[in-house]
Amino acid sequence: MTLPATHPLSDGRTADAPLVTTYRGTRGPVTPVWFMRQAGRSLPEYRELRVGTRMLDACLDPELASEITLQPVRRHHVDAAIFFSDIVIPLRLAGVDVDIEPGRGPVLASPVRTAADVANLPSPAGADFSAIEAGVARTVAQLGSTPLIGFAGAPFTLAAYLVEGGPSKDHLRARTLMHADPDSWAALLRWAAEVTGRFLRAQVLAGASAGQLFDSWVGSLSKADYVQRVAPHSAAAISHITDLGVPTVHFGVGSGEVLKPMHDIGVDVMGVDWRIPLDVASERLGGGVTLQGNVDPALLAAPWPVLEAHVLDVLERGRRAPAHVLNLGHGVPPETDPDVLTRIVELVHAQGNAPEAPEHAPAPVVEPAPTSGAAREGR
Repeated sequence: MTLPATHPLSDGRTADAPLVTTYRGTRGPVTPVWFMRQAGRSLPEYRELRVGTRMLDACLDPELASEITLQPVRRHHVDAAIFFSDIVIPLRLAGVDVDIEPGRGPVLASPVRTAADVANLPSPAGADFSAIEAGVARTVAQLGSTPLIGFAGAPFTLAAYLVEGGPSKDHLRARTLMHADPDSWAALLRWAAEVTGRFLRAQVLAGASAGQLFDSWVGSLSKADYVQRVAPHSAAAISHITDLGVPTVHFGVGSGEVLKPMHDIGVDVMGVDWRIPLDVASERLGGGVTLQGNVDPALLAAPWPVLEAHVLDVLERGRRAPAHVLNLGHGVPPETDPDVLTRIVELVHAQGNAPEAPEHAPAPVVEPAPTSGAAREGR
């Protein structure tokens, strides 16, 4: 299948955007930069907009989700927007009783821990992604030449939430099920891959110019368990968009020991967390893979000279890869000063990728979209 003729990659709006060309492996005159979780709690305009609205409700309001997605593009002049959503949205839309508790995270009414529980999961085909599609389309219409990134949770991370019933430090129940009942585990991962793959595909067809698979909890796995019991399902999830020809990114927290098998599922770009330097990551990947990362989020609160030196070091190490997109090694902490993020963008854009790189043109300013009364009042 090909992308619709009106898609930003098809009609040329984002085909030559720095992020897209870099994701495709071409190092341009300037390193593109965006931040995971750039839309959200670190922005005062986000907090004001979210008053009285629960997280998942905000994600499923096309107008509100679009406005939140656009906020950091206007403020920071980043080279990409990432759609404001949550990895458990496809679970909710498929019919799973899940919500996000403030201060805790995703919580399920009924954890999935037996073969019968897996068999009783609703069909992924029943998930209605129309609200997501509307939010993406609305966002893309206002972004112009700035690409939108769609994202989805990797099957293991979704399965971990389903089995644990909520956040966990060690994902012991999930890893136990993996070995105690491998058939049920495989069935659960197949289900998760299908529902999250459909979620990602819906975003791309609606206008996203790239797709990122996010594996929050992969660091709790051994390399053997990842390769044998997880990687095939991550490959199945990302396969939902490979026929569309958009760049694909894979990121995991604590993934240093599984970088290569994570890349081997069939993605273009590997995101790297803060635990290993980019030059080391590039070496582990064979030296031919485009990288994304990996500023340590903890240093966002450090004195500027310390942070500046760190960012410049990340840029220098990123030159060991064929191409590099500057990002964090995880998401923006909620207490981050937004001005620090803006300053990082300015610093990265000023560096260039060559001694005589042309001056970077500022990113287009996205005009604020009108918000509904319900959104302003916080339903």
